[in-house]
Amino acid sequence: MSSLMVSVLLCLISAAAYAAAAIAQERVAATSDGVTYAPLRRPGWWGAVVLTGVGAGLHVVALAFGPLSLVQPLGALTLVFALPMAALLVHRPIGAAGWRGAVLATVGLAGLLSLTGTPHPETLGGAERPVLAAVVLAAVAALVLAAHRMRRPVLRGVTLASAAGAAFGIASVFTKAAAEDWTDRATGSLLPTLGAIAVLATAGLLLSQAAYRGAGLAAPLATVTVVNPVVAAAVGITVLGEGFRYGVAGGVLAVVAGAVAATGVVMLTLRGSPAGGSAGSGPVPRRGASASAPGSEPAPAPVPRPSAARPDGRCLVPSRDD
Repeated sequence: MSSLMVSVLLCLISAAAYAAAAIAQERVAATSDGVTYAPLRRPGWWGAVVLTGVGAGLHVVALAFGPLSLVQPLGALTLVFALPMAALLVHRPIGAAGWRGAVLATVGLAGLLSLTGTPHPETLGGAERPVLAAVVLAAVAALVLAAHRMRRPVLRGVTLASAAGAAFGIASVFTKAAAEDWTDRATGSLLPTLGAIAVLATAGLLLSQAAYRGAGLAAPLATVTVVNPVVAAAVGITVLGEGFRYGVAGGVLAVVAGAVAATGVVMLTLRGSPAGGSAGSGPVPRRGASASAPGSEPAPAPVPRPSAARPDGRCLVPSRDD
């Protein structure tokens, strides 16, 4: 088997692991009462943590066998895998709008990543790293505060997923810098960078868990899948001097691909979330509570029966006391 085929196979398994982790996180969020960020007593949450680690490890190994221009777009398959896996594993229906939104988000993201140029030899300087970490942590904190002010579960979930994607994206940038430090034996900046990676990756994991609470699966997952590489690419362009392929034409195509991906996320947010219903739906009901099927009309409120009473105040319906 060629190294290219090994890279593709590893990417497919990595995407499936990420998708399974997302499904596990969403199920834990839907069945946990009051615990938003880290339900440590739930085995399903720890299973999601393990699956996320497996997906990340396989993604790194795939980069060793294949080019970045192939490995990064294949990561977008996480969203495509998640929907049929959710339908198969947890019997969650997939609406037509959900499929359209997922396809648009995946195609847009794959197009955007395929236009990303080759990595620039310039590395992230030691003085730039604490500034970048402080900026992204401030942005993540602002998104979290904004999310807590939102009443609509899907919008709140998408906002938290944006914060998680930003944290994961900068963690990827720092991972690349740490690998270069290891190669150059620059141990002085390696340890602080590893610490920043641990903080950012943990924040991304906890925020992604909170994003699934009441928001379903598709919208938060699509947001994380899109925001993560977009943030990393933005840092590469603005800080490391990287760019898009094909010059100005590539930049225009990248904008179009980004718009397509954003359209898919918006569709999933407004009406395509297979687990959370529409954007105006309420929180996921607790276990034992009745709920209408996704896409069905809400059950009509019970009509109060008119009081049947005699003019003297006695009820017409006989009771045990009569």
